[in-house]
Amino acid sequence: MHYAAFFRNLNLGRPNAPTKVQLEQAFLDAGAQEAASFLTNGTLVFSVGARRSPDRVLAKASKLLNSVCGLVEPGFLRSVPYLAGLVAADPFATVVDASVYEYCVTFLHPAAEVPATLSLRSRRGDVEVFRFTGTEALSLSRKIGNTAGSPNALLEKQLGLPATTRNWNTVRRLALAHS
Repeated sequence: MHYAAFFRNLNLGRPNAPTKVQLEQAFLDAGAQEAASFLTNGTLVFSVGARRSPDRVLAKASKLLNSVCGLVEPGFLRSVPYLAGLVAADPFATVVDASVYEYCVTFLHPAAEVPATLSLRSRRGDVEVFRFTGTEALSLSRKIGNTAGSPNALLEKQLGLPATTRNWNTVRRLALAHS
């Protein structure tokens, strides 16, 4: 089965971040059958055999990346079939708002406790979280002045735990390419 790892605050080749080769090799060394970086934003797709735990592969790869380049940021794991289901649900289809700069998906920390009724909006109005799936937050980012709102910053502050955000297009493209 294929899985996607979404690392927080990782851009390949920057200080304390791996190169594409290092990222892929860490997953292979951790037991993945195959590993392919997806874009340069710390997203990777990998597969494991039936007897391998994808969580263990991610944990071991993360330790290897820490020793190779000093990476300390967490990775968030989702199965590609799960992502394909999320994409098929088309959660942004009903959003009709010309002020939206970006549609975003934030992958939440496993320990995050999100009340079902929680709705978040930044003070500036540049971020609006309109739905929680239980493991993700779906949000709208608006550009005010020269800067777009950061769903990641809002959610990390609100929940007190690390998270990582991707543009909806990235998740959609990944699910379509690897389903």
